[in-house]
Amino acid sequence: MANLTLVIGNKNYSSWSLRAWLMLKQTGVAFEEVRIALDQPDTATRIRQYSPSGRVPVLLDGDLVLWESIAIGEYLAEQYPEAGLLPKEKTARAIARAVSAEMHSGFLALRQQLPMDCRTRHQNWQIAPAVQQDIDRITQLWQQCRAQFRHQDGDDSGWLFGDLTLADAMFAPVASRFVTYGVQLDPASQAYVDTIWALPAMQDWLTAAAAELEVIEAHKL
Repeated sequence: MANLTLVIGNKNYSSWSLRAWLMLKQTGVAFEEVRIALDQPDTATRIRQYSPSGRVPVLLDGDLVLWESIAIGEYLAEQYPEAGLLPKEKTARAIARAVSAEMHSGFLALRQQLPMDCRTRHQNWQIAPAVQQDIDRITQLWQQCRAQFRHQDGDDSGWLFGDLTLADAMFAPVASRFVTYGVQLDPASQAYVDTIWALPAMQDWLTAAAAELEVIEAHKL
């Protein structure tokens, strides 16, 4: 029986759940998954059974109840250092934390106007100026990290810090949004989106999202 339990929302809509789920998958540790459908009459009551904040995701490890995706990632990085969720090198580790924190607290326009919806594809979606500013900052971060922190032998693995880290998990829902809304990207940023998309765990998530039956018209992230 798995000692860890991750409580998540709909895979099609819950961007924060995706972040924590990918981090946990990267550890390779067995875990139980509890999915609570969002925007249902009993959603709040069911989530409160697990989460003190009333939000998902929530990681349960014995008596420990841990909410917030970025905190879950830090905890998993400490518990399972072999998973490489944080870079070993000091500067890379510090920058990985910084870009993850910026993703955690910023890019409000993108969150509000390009909500995650994995199974939908839009054409000719109008990108508002505030959203474009968020996109420009995100792609700038991606380009800088991939250029500065690739493997020492110069090999470009496709990830922000040479190997998959919690920073990549934090940006995975953004990659999903860019696919959903047909956002035009520079070649380097598109290559990074392709790297995330090809990750087997990401494909597993997308397959499960496509099989969900719930439709939330104006979902909140």
